[in-house]
Amino acid sequence: MIAVVDYGVGNLRSAAKGLERAASEEGIEATVKVTSTASVLRDADAVVLPGVGAFGACMQSLLESGLLPAVREAASSGKPFLGICVGMQILFEESDEFGPVAGLGILPGRVEGLQSVDVPI
Repeated sequence: MIAVVDYGVGNLRSAAKGLERAASEEGIEATVKVTSTASVLRDADAVVLPGVGAFGACMQSLLESGLLPAVREAASSGKPFLGICVGMQILFEESDEFGPVAGLGILPGRVEGLQSVDVPI
């Protein structure tokens, strides 16, 4: 079972549908479950952490959801783990978005904003 973490932030349904479709197109039978339950994350074969918005807001939502320890455990467990968008960014130690904000610290490094070069595209 693939668990998509529901911590109040992210494109949950899009992520779940995308995973289901990718598995189907490859002929893989997969169950995808959107969950806000720590025990489901622990029992999952793989975990997906979506995220939309600001780094700090995502970390705050994860903390308030009570899922932070279970997400940290899943990401460190060796099972397949995918962070999407800000869900990937919060795996790092910190971000400089709106000042220094601590991340999960699963991956070494710091997320830094891209500097504007004011060049027309």
